[in-house]
Amino acid sequence: MSDEIYQIGAIVIYFAVMLAIGFYAYKKTESHEDYLLAGRKLPPWAAALSAGASDMSGWIMLGLPGAIFAVGLIEGWIAVGLTIGAYLNWKFVAPRLRAYTERSRNSITVPSFFENRLRDKSRVLRIASGLVILVFFTFYVASMMVAGGVFFEQSFGSTYLTGMMIVAGVTLAYTLFGGFLGASLTDVVQGVIMLIALILLPVMAIVAVGGFGPAVDEITRVAPDTLSLTGGDALTGATVLAVISALSWGLGYFGQPHIIVRFMALRDVQAVKPARRIGMTWMIVSLVGAVAAGLAGLAYFSSRGIELGDPETVTLLLAQTLLHPLVAGLVLAAVLAAIMSTVSSQLIVCSSVLVEDLYKVVAKTEPSSRFLVTMGRVCVLVVAAIGVFIALDPGGTILELVGFAWAGFGAAFGPLVLLSLFWRKLTNWGALSGMIVGAATVFIWDALGFELYEIIPGFIASLVVTVAVSLATFRANAEVTEEFDDTVAMTASVPTLK
Repeated sequence: MSDEIYQIGAIVIYFAVMLAIGFYAYKKTESHEDYLLAGRKLPPWAAALSAGASDMSGWIMLGLPGAIFAVGLIEGWIAVGLTIGAYLNWKFVAPRLRAYTERSRNSITVPSFFENRLRDKSRVLRIASGLVILVFFTFYVASMMVAGGVFFEQSFGSTYLTGMMIVAGVTLAYTLFGGFLGASLTDVVQGVIMLIALILLPVMAIVAVGGFGPAVDEITRVAPDTLSLTGGDALTGATVLAVISALSWGLGYFGQPHIIVRFMALRDVQAVKPARRIGMTWMIVSLVGAVAAGLAGLAYFSSRGIELGDPETVTLLLAQTLLHPLVAGLVLAAVLAAIMSTVSSQLIVCSSVLVEDLYKVVAKTEPSSRFLVTMGRVCVLVVAAIGVFIALDPGGTILELVGFAWAGFGAAFGPLVLLSLFWRKLTNWGALSGMIVGAATVFIWDALGFELYEIIPGFIASLVVTVAVSLATFRANAEVTEEFDDTVAMTASVPTLK
């Protein structure tokens, strides 16, 4: 049996498991809230692994190892920033958001929470935040479609278009029918596969080179600056900017809709602490594995005089070179898992925006739950089609595409989420102004090509504008104040969060 048949067989098994989970979730999905938020019944382990898998996306299996391979440990500051940001997100945002979204008129989407929290009767804030989500998720979904196309192109010699359509088709199938529960349960399986692959690959590569010492020697020989956290340079202004930019990825966590919606779906506030422990353990091990895979790949391929045309394929080539074809196929499935877990989560969020935050706002009558579920599935199909269309002509690396969308959400929603949870004087006009300024700053900063990562000026501008406009427009509202105080009391009374 040829190597490719083994690998294709492993991929087919993986696809079959994903579709089976999607069918199971379909049978469990009865209401609109089930489809969009799994009825707020996610257990800690499911929320933790789902948040991690949907967060890391294809860049942890392709983008980050490729960046480490090509540039060195200076790119590892991204992993440090993400770890810090994720911990703070779980520690402070998760418990209060879980309590507040239920207390505030049972908000089941991020835009509806903003509207309910601030009693925005104009509905402009809800519509605008929904549009921001759709805009930036088109880039995010497209980046994952690109990753899918590259995966099949490099792994099986198929065309880029064929690979992209296969990934889009299978992901669409289980997300379309399984909804949020289907996306979350498949994320759990995908997260486990990714973790195993990111432990296995660097270990196998280091063993093949002859051990840890020879691997370090080989890396130092071929690229002396690779193991330097500053890229081998003195602490120049450019180096400091690069490190700050990498660390600032952590700021983005507070505003990522596909991640914080997992907090909203937890079965209760008490589930946050065990979920945080599981999620952070998974994340730290996975990130260390991704960095190690990039370094070990450099040592392995350079020791054999092999040049990689595309550094972002280092994990794919390591798997196919070092492992039994069947095991290699399972590792390749891990790359697919990273891609598909994020796409499915993003499709559900976009569907929720189109149905819950745009359609229901303009609908003249209250639609039935069954109709809303059907609408949600139609919207998943539409968003997937748009993502495929954009990915037909990809521009930039996977990491660059993800980075832009990450910055957009972080700047537009990050300050707004934090202030809505921890500041009584936030107003709807302050929130709307800051969100627009944050999103616009990211677009402008990126277009101007500055070295500093666009999330930093975007986040700061959004925060300053939100606070300034809120102070200028604040009017005390007894109902809003009571709701805020109730939420604070609810989270403060949960001993397991301390």
